[in-house]
Amino acid sequence: MMMPRKCRYFVYITASKSRVLYVGVTGGLMSRVLRHKRGERGSFTQKYKVSRLVWFQTFESVGYAIARETEIKGGARRKLL
Repeated sequence: MMMPRKCRYFVYITASKSRVLYVGVTGGLMSRVLRHKRGERGSFTQKYKVSRLVWFQTFESVGYAIARETEIKGGARRKLL
């Protein structure tokens, strides 16, 4: 009998050559990074050419992944203030 496959969610950071960062959550890391590289989706990633995967973390719960993304984004903003 096969065991059900666990879902995985990823929090990831992509960067541009000029060091602009983008933090996101996805259920398909490689396909999402490829969309960034092709310039698809959000205008932010197209405008700043944010396409290099520089970091990721894996979660089994989408809730934990979103909480981690929020923590990272909040920390980045706090450092700027």
